[in-house]
Amino acid sequence: MPATDDTLRFQQIHIDVARNATDDFNPFHDKHRWQNVADNPFAGPIALGFQLECLIAEQMRRYREDHEETELLAQEGLQFSNYEFKFVNAVKAGQEVTLTTKDSRFRDGDNPTLANRVSLYADGRLAVTGYKRESRYPPCQTEIDLSELPALDSAQDRAFLGDTDIFLKRKYMTTSNAKNFLCGSLVEQSDYIDEIAERVSFPEMFPCALLSCALLERASQQGHDFEREPLVYKSHSISIDRDMLRDLRRNDSLHLLSRRANPTSQAQDYECFGVIGNDRVLFRGRIDLMPLAPGDQ
Repeated sequence: MPATDDTLRFQQIHIDVARNATDDFNPFHDKHRWQNVADNPFAGPIALGFQLECLIAEQMRRYREDHEETELLAQEGLQFSNYEFKFVNAVKAGQEVTLTTKDSRFRDGDNPTLANRVSLYADGRLAVTGYKRESRYPPCQTEIDLSELPALDSAQDRAFLGDTDIFLKRKYMTTSNAKNFLCGSLVEQSDYIDEIAERVSFPEMFPCALLSCALLERASQQGHDFEREPLVYKSHSISIDRDMLRDLRRNDSLHLLSRRANPTSQAQDYECFGVIGNDRVLFRGRIDLMPLAPGDQ
């Protein structure tokens, strides 16, 4: 990881690069607009949630390699990479970031899993905690019947699909944005993308990170005021098909679908999907948000 003294710190340039790479326009990350957020306790821009998860994903990739667990993934057919995290505190520019990983635990059964508890700290204070799991099938129960939806390739971008609650945001996979997102997440980009070495491998968290823009655009179309009614991440639960990710190519269309997890509730909880083309579900998950509490820091 690119830290000359082995200390990880997100600076404002990292936050700017990551938000630009994902089109995230949340004022919490904006060096000019963060002061406009009502009752903002953070005293400055904060790192993106997916930016932190990308750093965690890199730690776990290295952990699997260092502990010779990549062969186990192949042997057991553990093609789904799963992230289950709660957001406890924000990470601000300049804070020292440390990560801890508990020993792996393998559980056999109908859906064998390899799991680790992971925590991320900022200046010694817990910021993100949860589990990284590998599994044969997605543990996330979030499903969608794509056959009931119009062809996504020809559907209107940044719009609800017909009379459904499903909002569509279309993005295209670009190596430039992926490399910038990696750099912004303190991850060495050449480990994933190096055109001279003819290596292009999109990192797991990059397609998922585009959900931030998709959910912001959904809220924007519904008239949400991000400065007067700020929302922060409560938790993420995401399952990524690693086999499908390996087949992801430049300029592939990625359709980001979101719907309310409970349409009758006022809770800002969303079931989300990343669909390649019209019918291949790259990832599925649940993103829970909550209003900013005055005591948050």
